[in-house]
Amino acid sequence: MTCVDHQRRNMASRGKSETGKLKQNMEEQLDRLMQQLQDLEECREDLDDEEYEETKKETLEQLSEFNESLKKMVTGNMTLVDELGGMQLAIQAAISQAFKTPEVIRMFAKKQPGQLRTRLAEMDRDVRVGKLLKDVYTQQKVEIFTALRKLGEKLTPEDEAFLAENMTATLSQFEKVTADLGSEDKIMALASSGVEKTKA
Repeated sequence: MTCVDHQRRNMASRGKSETGKLKQNMEEQLDRLMQQLQDLEECREDLDDEEYEETKKETLEQLSEFNESLKKMVTGNMTLVDELGGMQLAIQAAISQAFKTPEVIRMFAKKQPGQLRTRLAEMDRDVRVGKLLKDVYTQQKVEIFTALRKLGEKLTPEDEAFLAENMTATLSQFEKVTADLGSEDKIMALASSGVEKTKA
């Protein structure tokens, strides 16, 4: 191995390590905001309407700021687009309130289709034994199916039919707006890096 090869390998390894640290940092920030939303929902009955709405609004504003910093970070960086693209989609789902379940948003952001399917199986069981209200079950199931589809997972025809039948207006809008977001972001990032190379 030549010195140049060794340097390149070290640089690639360092870049990967920095991306990993950055991703972990972003996930920790997202976890904190999702926990705030979850705590808020769990304390809903202890708060008056004004207090609840105000706190929720503040958390959503923090999510918007987080999303803006994420956008700036991934611009022109293909590795980060791939790593954090799912997180961007999940945050937009939360901000638009297309998704209302913090745990589902968290799994979506971390690209965890396996855990989303596990949660779905638990919900199927809970609704059968009466531990989960039917309308809450339907809302969360639609969120999970939408997240799975956005993560490139195949849905069964039955799942697709359930999704079409129970899709809310907000979720439908989110679907339309983000239909080609991943590819657009990648094209823009590619274009940006191309421009930088041309300048160089």
